Amino acid sequence: MHSSTAAHLRRTPALGAVVALAAGMLVAVAPAAHAASGATLPFTSVEAESATTTGTKIGPDHTQGTLASEASGRQAVRLSSGQRVEFTVPRAANAVNLAYSVPDGQSGTLNVYVNGTRLARTIPVTSKYSYVDTGWIAGAKTHHFFDNARLLLGRDVQAGDKVAVESTGTQVTVDVADFEQVAAAASQPAGSVSVVAKGADPSGNGDSTQAFRDAITAAQGGTVWIPPGDYRVTSSLSGVQNVTLQGAGSWYSVVRTSRFVDQTSSSGNVHIKDFAVIGEVTERVDSSPDNFVNGSLGPNSSVSGMWLQHLKVGLWLTGNNDNLVVENSRILDTTADGLNLNGSAKGVRVRNNFLRNQGDDSLAMWSLYAPDTNSSFENNTISQPNLANGIAIYGGTDISVKNNLVSDTNALGSGIAISNQKFLDPFSPLAGTITVDGNTLVRTGAMNPNWNHPMGALRVDSYDSAVNATVDITDTTIIDSPYSAFEFVSGGGRGYPVRNVDVTGATVRNTGTVVVQAEAQGAATFRNVTATQVGAAGVYNCPYPANSGSFTLTDGGGNSGWSSTWTDCSTWPQPGQGNPAPDPGRNLAKGRPATATGSQDVYTPGKAADGDANSYWESANNAFPQAWTVDLGSSYPVRRLVLKLPPSAAWGARTQTITVLGSTDGSAYATVVGSRGYRFDPATGNTATVSLPSGTDLRYLRLSVSANTGWPAGQFSEVEAYLTS
Repeated sequence: MHSSTAAHLRRTPALGAVVALAAGMLVAVAPAAHAASGATLPFTSVEAESATTTGTKIGPDHTQGTLASEASGRQAVRLSSGQRVEFTVPRAANAVNLAYSVPDGQSGTLNVYVNGTRLARTIPVTSKYSYVDTGWIAGAKTHHFFDNARLLLGRDVQAGDKVAVESTGTQVTVDVADFEQVAAAASQPAGSVSVVAKGADPSGNGDSTQAFRDAITAAQGGTVWIPPGDYRVTSSLSGVQNVTLQGAGSWYSVVRTSRFVDQTSSSGNVHIKDFAVIGEVTERVDSSPDNFVNGSLGPNSSVSGMWLQHLKVGLWLTGNNDNLVVENSRILDTTADGLNLNGSAKGVRVRNNFLRNQGDDSLAMWSLYAPDTNSSFENNTISQPNLANGIAIYGGTDISVKNNLVSDTNALGSGIAISNQKFLDPFSPLAGTITVDGNTLVRTGAMNPNWNHPMGALRVDSYDSAVNATVDITDTTIIDSPYSAFEFVSGGGRGYPVRNVDVTGATVRNTGTVVVQAEAQGAATFRNVTATQVGAAGVYNCPYPANSGSFTLTDGGGNSGWSSTWTDCSTWPQPGQGNPAPDPGRNLAKGRPATATGSQDVYTPGKAADGDANSYWESANNAFPQAWTVDLGSSYPVRRLVLKLPPSAAWGARTQTITVLGSTDGSAYATVVGSRGYRFDPATGNTATVSLPSGTDLRYLRLSVSANTGWPAGQFSEVEAYLTS
């Protein structure tokens, strides 16, 4: 899904763990008493940059639009003609899948060597399915640089053997190799109807569409068998219900089509398994249903053991898909989403799948027309979504995101997004309990070119409406995020609150900027969140818009390594920057989160710290005393306050009786300057200066107003705090 000027413009459909990095392999290792993150995969991946090469390593790079930024691990190896990269095989295997990129408009082959002996078989490489442009998506650049190609080696190799690929003329950038032991082709189930018996051509030359339709009709209540071979299907199938479509395995039975099933409804009990559907989608056209499944499979259906590649979307699911299970499948090189539950989903389970190189959200739930309910994404491994999130939940009720491994998100995306961005109406916002448990996020989060600020590895976003659901985030591991770990934001820029968030048990390591990036009003409680190698500061807490209200972080205990706060809301921390030395002439209160004992109508506390002397805070009326408090982010030796009211002559002169208090922890306050009257007069700028005694050191500044001769309330248009006397 894609954002507009603040984040994305949605297209219209056509119808904790720890991560071990060893020998270039990314695996999730579960802590005691918790499941490992990610899918149980039939292959092991080896990064090209960890292999032996005569080529040139590129990266790491997180810059949108660069080749390395879309690579696994943000690094790859570039081969010119005659250069090679040699992998040490990590496990017994007889097949390899290679992620690669070639320059736009080019194609060629890679020679393959096993233990120094060149095979007769080669790997074809092409830019045909790469370099996608989506100019209608704000912030997008040309993307989708990589592609995948697979090869049965024709022999077995063992752990420790060497497999090399060599460029034969075209420049090829090699990213990662997946080594797999592919089982022998399965046999035809008894009683099944073979598509070949109905006239399908396994050579791929003839059109097998009608043969598939005839087999489905003949096999109602039974199984359609797709023998080993390549089958060309030229138009989509519909009326698919009460049937199993089964192949001999995804490396053997291959259907060549960009539109497999397209139907608005089905009575269900459809089971699709164990073959590949490989399309010819080279661009993203959102008005075209270029998907493996577009619409509904009906209740109690399943998809398993599939290889889906070169489509717009793997599964775009609308209508009744109750209790659908999608599992043990691979979705590669889609120009948009990998899978999208597009409203009305009930009891859907998407589990143990591998997704790589999506051009939008890899896995998404979008509660359009009706809420997705009681559905889950569990134990999936997601790599390199290049224009959105790894996992996105847009609305819905009682949704679970559990034990997933997400790595290397690019522009406009987080590893996981929990959001009320609606894109279209009618939309069902987040409701009930949203469970985000046991997920591992590696190098996730990105710079958003529309916002001109970063997106966190895990984002909770009140984009179009307040987040009022209970959001439980537990046992999370976030490693090498280029920017922040947890982000709380109202991405539409309208300041809706994010409430009811509980973060319990998280390990954050080597985050580029901050652990918590809070930009919305609202609150979250953090327990047992530990951080090491924090790039800039523990917390960035700067509401957007500036007067929209503060975000309260409650320390539930057991937190460590991220107690500092970024102090300058006028700037974004850069990775590894650390807090800047305070400018003696800087107003420490500007843009900082502010609270009050009460406020009148739209005259909220943040308006006294927004840098605009014409906007103002006004307390509840006729209810003295009233207090206004600002969090400066860190303790400072504040020596001078400048208190302002709007400079307009319409504001008559008045005296406010004010006590200045300070605190270093936000709970225990001490009097800094005792109660006294301060005169505000438009003739002299409507300002009052308060000198603070030497030795004053405070993070939380509180002004308690007990009287006002001009209005029965406390009033400030700006409260400015300075280090200088």
